[in-house]
Amino acid sequence: MNEFSKTVIELIKKIPRGKVATYGQIAILANNPRGARAVSWLLHSSTGKHKLPWQRVINGKGKIAFPAGTPAHQRQKTCLEKEGVVVSAQGNIDLAKFGWKLEYY
Repeated sequence: MNEFSKTVIELIKKIPRGKVATYGQIAILANNPRGARAVSWLLHSSTGKHKLPWQRVINGKGKIAFPAGTPAHQRQKTCLEKEGVVVSAQGNIDLAKFGWKLEYY
C-alpha cells in the first residue's frame, strides 16, 4: 500500500461521529489535490478491511454521492442521521454545520 493510501485510510478513520468530509478534502489533506476519485476507490475497496466510517465521506457539493431513492443512498442517509447529521431527502448536508474542520494533517 502506498503512502497516499495509508494517509487516506488514517484520515477517514479520524472523521468524528456527527461530521462529514468530502472526497476532495481527504485528497487534499493526503497531499494529492487531484485525488478525489482515488479516495472514492479506496473507500469502496477498503471499508470492510479497515472498518472505515464510509458514511462520513460525501461529494464536494455537500451531498451523498449515491443517487437519491437508491438503497445505498438511504443506507448512508440513515447512518448519518443516527450520528446526528441532518440530511435532506435529496441527500444534501450543510457543510458549514456538519463539515469536518481539520485543516492540516
